[in-house]
Amino acid sequence: MQDFSDKELVGMFRNGGNPSYAFNLIVRKYQERVYWHIRKMVMCHDDTDDLVQDVFVKAWKGLENFREDSRLFTWLYRIATNETLAFLKKRQKKQALPLSDVENYLSNTLESDEYFNGDAIQLKLQKALLTLPEKQRLVFNMRYFDELKYEEISKILGTSVGALKASYHYAVQKVEKYLEEN
Repeated sequence: MQDFSDKELVGMFRNGGNPSYAFNLIVRKYQERVYWHIRKMVMCHDDTDDLVQDVFVKAWKGLENFREDSRLFTWLYRIATNETLAFLKKRQKKQALPLSDVENYLSNTLESDEYFNGDAIQLKLQKALLTLPEKQRLVFNMRYFDELKYEEISKILGTSVGALKASYHYAVQKVEKYLEEN
């Protein structure tokens, strides 16, 4: 398969005569990265699959109006982030659980997930991340695991670079403290 640039893919979608083919290439290029971005937040494979599908449905509907102010990847991550945060808020309201109980629920989901194949250290790190507030967890995941630059995270989350650096710094401190104490 030829590796097309984002600009080429968007052009093929808009002007190539076969938008389905172009969109399929976009999905194939970004599906795995979007999946893991969401998975680190919701922990459950089935919920993640549903959210990935929702993200690409929204992308399909909005791609015609994509302004190309940012990279396609950045735009998809923003959709994925918004969908994931909405899902987590909806789940919290639906279950009427305080935040600490949601953390316990996600932690138990992670431990019982047949698709989680990490070792004890990875499990401990994921549990540490679940203790972080949503925004800090998002910033930590995007910076540490996805290795995104602060400028890119800023575009995705609509937050200043300085605020992101502070969030990441506090997240690292909290994770280190959790790992020392547990």
